[in-house]
Amino acid sequence: MKKNIKKQMKKQYMPAVIVAGLILLLAAAGIGVHVIRKYIPTKERMDLNEYYGQTAEGEAVIVLGTNIMEERAITSNGQIYLPLKLVNTYLNQRYYWDSGNQQILYSTPSELQKYPASPNGDSDVWMKDEAVYLNLAFVQRYTDMDVYMGEAPARIIIQNQFQDVNTASVQKDTYVRYRGGIKSPVLTQAKKGDTLIYLEEYEEWVKAATMDGYIGFVKKGDISSAEVKNFERDFKMEEYQYLSMEDPVNLSWHQVTSPEANAYFADATANVSGVNVISPTWFYLADTDGNIADISSVEYVQQAHDRGMKVWGLIDNFTADVSTTETLSQLASRQNIISQLMAAAENTGLDGINVDFETLSEDAGPHFLEFLRELSIECHKKNLVLSVDNPVPEDFTSHYDREEQGKVVDYVIIMGYDEHYVGSEEPGSVASLPWVEKGVTDTLAEVPAERTILAIPFYTRLWKTTGGALTSEAIGMDQAQKVLSENKVQAIWDGSVGQNRASFEKEGSSYDIWLEDAQSIAEKVKLIPKYGLAGVAQWKLGFENSSIWKVISDNLK
Repeated sequence: MKKNIKKQMKKQYMPAVIVAGLILLLAAAGIGVHVIRKYIPTKERMDLNEYYGQTAEGEAVIVLGTNIMEERAITSNGQIYLPLKLVNTYLNQRYYWDSGNQQILYSTPSELQKYPASPNGDSDVWMKDEAVYLNLAFVQRYTDMDVYMGEAPARIIIQNQFQDVNTASVQKDTYVRYRGGIKSPVLTQAKKGDTLIYLEEYEEWVKAATMDGYIGFVKKGDISSAEVKNFERDFKMEEYQYLSMEDPVNLSWHQVTSPEANAYFADATANVSGVNVISPTWFYLADTDGNIADISSVEYVQQAHDRGMKVWGLIDNFTADVSTTETLSQLASRQNIISQLMAAAENTGLDGINVDFETLSEDAGPHFLEFLRELSIECHKKNLVLSVDNPVPEDFTSHYDREEQGKVVDYVIIMGYDEHYVGSEEPGSVASLPWVEKGVTDTLAEVPAERTILAIPFYTRLWKTTGGALTSEAIGMDQAQKVLSENKVQAIWDGSVGQNRASFEKEGSSYDIWLEDAQSIAEKVKLIPKYGLAGVAQWKLGFENSSIWKVISDNLK
């Protein structure tokens, strides 16, 4: 009886056990699926239209290096055209848009080339909806770049950085994902041996870019450590050949304001020694058509040559009612200036041209650079040295683009003065040593030292404060010493500025002066051998003390 009862109870419990087992099995399976889903990498592909952005008919995405650009390329008859603004900004700024003649100008070291715009996509330059586009092949002609193509969406990938690139090598086949994480969708697959651009490192992932335009994340363990790489290139272009002097340049500017003043060359240089270049202020803009005033003199050049001096005629833009921007923005005006300078050089026997265009507005920057390129072509045809004067680098003068200047001219001159000037809110040095040295180092970040000249002042400013009103006058070295002597003032060396300085009271006014003298000039000239510069320049003849020439020569060595 008891056995029968046990058998019945066993039969009743069996289904419950089975059900419980099945529940546990299903739970385990669910947990397993969850684990698999959590820890197994996804192979889901990213929608590339979402990744790169939608394109309209006839458009293509532009990927530049490691950036997906907002600008779009356009296509016509199988040809790709890039926006001029993008080309100028990121690839090659020498494609200059000549709006007056509706053409692109391109200056090589030896030739100014012209490419008319077409209203249709059938030439090197396409004018479409008032925007300028350049044929990709036209850009590649003068620009070192690698190009990759992609579809769905249509895209062009451009690599143009080949030096000092952070790279990593793929150690085994791996996925490049949209985000860091195995569940992030896949952009592409990187194969073992591929080179990636190494962007940023995280705990387990590295942000990297493929050469064909995918920017995403790869597992850190699948790639090598970052290393800096220089890619070998076989791209060749005509190179600039620079004219330079064998000895350090020792240049003095001579302010000449009339044809008659040329006759005073002998007097102005009577006590000068060591100077091997003189730069008279002979040319200036007369109107926006590019006509220039010319007071150059054959006799002056001959006398300078007899003294062993080269002559670099200076052209400036100081004519108040002549717009530099308007003048330089016109091809005809630029060419007019250049042709007149070349004629004057031929007639007088000049050895070079010095360009002193100051207070350039930002919108004048591209036109000024194009002027220098076009002038460089003609100067070098005639074996004329081309130099250009620049203020010390500041954020508000970045449009002078000293780097580009340094590629097309022979010498870039730093005007190491006017730290404090007429209109300054407080008195101060015209050229303190730390300020001048910073101007040198900032310039050398853009221009090779062997083609950089430091210009120093022969003048100082006597500052006068009366009832809170500040005025100043520029005076030369001898006059400054005379002021101190007449007022029985002893100047004291201030090592923080590298100058002797003095202050005194007179007739209810306060006077301050930071002297340029043998001691301060020596400290400035020492910067030239310290940084391997090409030489020194001085503004201007007539402000110097006769003993200063030996100080310059001794410290220039």
